[in-house]
Amino acid sequence: MLPPSGNLSSLTLIRPDDWHLHVRDGDALDVVVPHSAACFGRALIMPNLRPPVTTTVQALTYRERILASVPQDMVFEPLMSLYLTDNTPLEEIDGAKASGIVIAAKLYPAGATTHSDAGVTAIELIHPVLERMEKLGLVLCVHGEATAADVDIFDRERIFIEKTLSPLVRHFPGLKIVFEHITTSEAAQFVRAAGTNVAATVTAHHLLFNRNALFAGGLRPHHYCLPVLKREKHRRSLIQAVCSGCPRFFLGTDSAPHAAHTKEAACGCAGCYTAPLALSLYAEAFEAEGALDRFEAFASLNGAAFYGLPPNEDKITLQRKSWKVPDYYSYLNDKLIPLCAGETVAWELDASMSDRVPS
Repeated sequence: MLPPSGNLSSLTLIRPDDWHLHVRDGDALDVVVPHSAACFGRALIMPNLRPPVTTTVQALTYRERILASVPQDMVFEPLMSLYLTDNTPLEEIDGAKASGIVIAAKLYPAGATTHSDAGVTAIELIHPVLERMEKLGLVLCVHGEATAADVDIFDRERIFIEKTLSPLVRHFPGLKIVFEHITTSEAAQFVRAAGTNVAATVTAHHLLFNRNALFAGGLRPHHYCLPVLKREKHRRSLIQAVCSGCPRFFLGTDSAPHAAHTKEAACGCAGCYTAPLALSLYAEAFEAEGALDRFEAFASLNGAAFYGLPPNEDKITLQRKSWKVPDYYSYLNDKLIPLCAGETVAWELDASMSDRVPS
């Protein structure tokens, strides 16, 4: 366990895992995979490619492409997920479980976020799949937003809990569920009140920023994500949840790379690219709350335990050393602009690791 918060000069912790990560495909992998591999031991890879990763065979071949982009001096294990559709065959759930590599299936309500148009249109259509997942112990990861046109975007998570997630938990009491990238006090309260089969990931940007960040000095497209940033009271609830010691909250960056021209557009893509600085941002959030002694459990232990995996065996160190986030990374003949580009953050990955991160 880490020492209590104070004037620490460094933090050493069991190597963390990222339980919610987007790395795209093709040439993008060579840019973004090393950013995650430099600090995380494992990552649960999201399946919302185009076309989506709907079969175990697709997931395993995608994993090989990711592994080919891991630098030789880094050890990084991609864990895979399947994209659920209205027509996912039960045999795919069986194959996923048998693989030992595909450890989750992802519920995207149709139209909820990037590349979710092939997602589930009505939860009842996948009840047989969820029943099989419950039986086999395969984890359901949920993008928890209602997508009806008459639902205010700031209420989508709350309405999803009321109309979809609460009934789902009651209907499948043994199904392991991860409520991903939660953003509201209602979500934090729901998870804390639920049984041991329900957990949540929380991003660094939802811990550090409220919705004012979207409009500070003008419209800020690189702070736009889905679910969107919420009011300060919700941010405070998230901070309290992750610092509470509850083992069912854990790290999931939801780092989502987009080329600059697709973010800085009349209809910009949703997603914050945080992989190169996520641990620094999380450390800032815990330090501000005086809870650095709770950081290792959140980052390195809770997620692995929920997924039934051992912690990583090695450790990493963060140094208290201010560093400037790059203005951009070269990406697909364009720029990839990280969250907090050009700004200074207070914690830096130890030089022996950070030197290996491509600029």
